[in-house]
Amino acid sequence: MGTAGAALAAAGTFGKPYLAQKGLLSADGAFAATSTALGDLLFYIEQFPTSPLILHPFTDPLKIPKALRPCSKREFTSWRQPPGPGLGQQNSRRNDRHQIWPSKIGYPDPLVYHIKLQVNTHRFTTSKVLPINAEGLPTFSFENGRRVPAGVHRTLPPSTIYGFNGTFPGPMINAEYGRPALVRFENHLGRNPLGLDRQDFGANDATFLTHLHNGHTAPESDGNPHYALRFGPRRRGYEPADWVDNLYLNWPAGGDDREKQSFFWFHDHTMDQTGSNVYKGMVGLYPIYDPKKGMDMGDERRGLRLPGVRTNHADGSFDVKYDIPLAFYDCALDDGVTTHQDMHDGLGEYPKAHNPSTHPEWWGKTFFKHFPNHGFVGDIFTVNGTAYPVLHVKRRKYRFRFLDASIARIYEFKLMSSTNGPKSAASLGYVGEDLQGQYRIPDGEQCMRFTQIASDGGLLPFPIKRDSFELWPAKRREVIVDFTRYQDGTPTTKGDVIYLTNIMKMPNGRMWTNSSRSGLDPEYQVPMMKIVIGDSAPDHSRIPRQMRALPPLPSNWRSMMDNRLIFEVERGSGAGEVEWLINGVAFDPGVVSRSLQNPAGRSPLAQQKKGSFNLWEIRNGGGGWVHPFHLHMEEHRTVMRDGREVLNGEPGHPDDRSREDLVALDPGESVIIYRGFRDFVGPYVAHCHNLAHEDHAMMFGWEIT
Repeated sequence: MGTAGAALAAAGTFGKPYLAQKGLLSADGAFAATSTALGDLLFYIEQFPTSPLILHPFTDPLKIPKALRPCSKREFTSWRQPPGPGLGQQNSRRNDRHQIWPSKIGYPDPLVYHIKLQVNTHRFTTSKVLPINAEGLPTFSFENGRRVPAGVHRTLPPSTIYGFNGTFPGPMINAEYGRPALVRFENHLGRNPLGLDRQDFGANDATFLTHLHNGHTAPESDGNPHYALRFGPRRRGYEPADWVDNLYLNWPAGGDDREKQSFFWFHDHTMDQTGSNVYKGMVGLYPIYDPKKGMDMGDERRGLRLPGVRTNHADGSFDVKYDIPLAFYDCALDDGVTTHQDMHDGLGEYPKAHNPSTHPEWWGKTFFKHFPNHGFVGDIFTVNGTAYPVLHVKRRKYRFRFLDASIARIYEFKLMSSTNGPKSAASLGYVGEDLQGQYRIPDGEQCMRFTQIASDGGLLPFPIKRDSFELWPAKRREVIVDFTRYQDGTPTTKGDVIYLTNIMKMPNGRMWTNSSRSGLDPEYQVPMMKIVIGDSAPDHSRIPRQMRALPPLPSNWRSMMDNRLIFEVERGSGAGEVEWLINGVAFDPGVVSRSLQNPAGRSPLAQQKKGSFNLWEIRNGGGGWVHPFHLHMEEHRTVMRDGREVLNGEPGHPDDRSREDLVALDPGESVIIYRGFRDFVGPYVAHCHNLAHEDHAMMFGWEIT
């Protein structure tokens, strides 16, 4: 409390730029900082393990997913309850129907996919590891609960996951506009044929709720708690043995081609357990292509000629070579001596864990804390489920689709070369939080630039050259990298090595300490993926000058400012399951939220008529936190930040010139967005995508009427 008082006093006399950056220039911001400090004193054990050091990074190949194949008509029509448009055909509870069947909009019947939620195992590396402590020194470990002396090189045990089809990441569906997809998600999490220890995270009742982020989807297929608690399952998720048919029309909002997107992902959205289920593996990929006039169909000989060589299959699916999704995820591995304790243990959700307790039997397996005071970040960085992989590329252009699937970590990526290669942080003398990422390239230098072609909302109006770019939780960015030459024009040669490097230092889940925006730490250059250049290959792709035009803003959008809806995200009273609030209240799935009072003096409900458009303001209550704030169902345009018009973007947020589905809220910041509410009716949600915040009530319900 003294710290917060000092911050308020300082705000009137000195340090305003620093305090503004940390979100402490308001009473709410200072209160949030005080709540965090009180939480440290009274409620939390902010103790995290130091993961074993991976001794041979950059040897496991990057896993490049193949497209999931759809079911044959003969297969799905033989199901006991086949999919269809009728009442009772949308889920196993027989109480719902699809709001719009494809024939209603002139589309063909959907391709049908079958995905099972399964308990399985996953290995992040095949390398030997060295158990180390927070000082970076060799330490003892455990095997079958028994102590193993310090200095012994170990093989990591597999971690228990909940996965789509039992894998992490889960399957990839290559979708196309104009061709709907229906996915039957079937809950097999009640089965445990391998007899695996489920540990103390993952939904304790084995429920699931799948959300296609950010598909233009009817609420019964959206996978959101505001709907699920009132309709469909009428509980926080679908229980073991339940199934649900999520229908993805692959139809742009309002039928407007300018609203087409290019990269979705699907993940769990179970109320109060989204973070633990996502961290336990419930992540899948959903690139979506646009075949209209061949614009972006995965064929570099047609349309925009973006990198990609397409192979069609007889069942309607297809694969695209040189077009690679990259899902980033950080994790921590148990050291066997860190105490497991947080608020969820007091609720009796994991009685077999007997927490608070240490768990030597879980040594080397994923460690998770539901309810950390400063947010959750891991110290091992993975790409497509593999820690520090290697990717062998041809000398040609590639398209990469970046996704941040982490709980809270934000990344900033740069392409770098290194003469001496990676060195372990421990060998360089780093300790504690500075061990995060495990490796450094001290002599790393930028060697290539990215050409960004898409953001959350799909293709940009025109490409943007980027030295680096930030990637916040749940955000997507798509780039082209030309591996034939370096940024100075020098040609590459076979055998050259490049590192995809994270340069954002973020020691906890609150916000970064160092980045290009706030000042880099030159010692923090963490190589996440090694890229080795091989032989030349045919390349018919081009980098276009123009891509997809933006839907126009109405000329009178400023006249809508007085009647905008206003929502402020903030820290609560210090502890409890309703720690993170919006407009001062916790999420209630049965209630439509209400706006703060707007300049017109009104506090309207978050209800919008179908076909309407409006301005919404999202405010960060401060306290030194950033919030990746996600609104379901349609994308938005950012029009203002802290009172400044940003229609053309700005240095801190250049993607504001595009359409997005997630607002990147800096500390203490206010952002005003313009968005539509088209085609469907019913309840949706908006929430922070720092999943520890979402799971502890930083979410609100809204609806289209």
